[in-house]
Amino acid sequence: MSLIGLPAISTVLVSAILDSINPCAIGVLILLISTLFASAKQRHRLLKIGLIYIGAVFATYLLAGLGLVLVFASIPLWIAEYLSIAVGIMIIGGGIIEIKDFYWYGKGFSLAISSGMAKKIQDKVTNITVPGVIALGVFVSLVELPCTGGPYLAVIKILSESFDLFAFLLLVLYNLIFIAPLLIILLLVNSGTKIHTIKKWKQKNRTYMRLFIGILLILLGWLLILLANGTINLG
Repeated sequence: MSLIGLPAISTVLVSAILDSINPCAIGVLILLISTLFASAKQRHRLLKIGLIYIGAVFATYLLAGLGLVLVFASIPLWIAEYLSIAVGIMIIGGGIIEIKDFYWYGKGFSLAISSGMAKKIQDKVTNITVPGVIALGVFVSLVELPCTGGPYLAVIKILSESFDLFAFLLLVLYNLIFIAPLLIILLLVNSGTKIHTIKKWKQKNRTYMRLFIGILLILLGWLLILLANGTINLG
């Protein structure tokens, strides 16, 4: 029986919306835009370079999602049940860490880009060429997976149970929603909004972003466990 019913669609949409406000993804785009604005001669390239970067992020996440779908779909059914439970427990753990950061941000372990990786990203941001920006989008997408990948992993596991054309379109939709805030920020800055204003907004709201994502992760992890043992069905 297909799992792609209204509950599954709602799960995908809500997960994508909350995942899209992740401070990790937004923070790297802000860094890229700030670098572009540091040079007046590059100001006119903002929209083009920004769109290329966001496109690279979209393509990387989509291809990674398809790869994971193939992996999950190839696992024998008797193993898949235990794998879903293990993934669910891992995602719940990630949610607890995110909620911890709402109360004690920066203390202890966090699902964030490490300082070493952040330095590498900052070094790569200076390479403002088309190939360099594509490489940056791919690199950042892979590096920030521990920070942003929890909801995506849960959704991929759900869709992989009955992956068809409609499930593929849902996966594409998830990624379009994920990059939507990045597009909005890029268009706002390109139309005259101060990058400092967006930085200030991100700093002010990042703990609330983590709270919402943490709650989502706990719910998604619990959902995967209930699906695995047959308690509920999203079809």
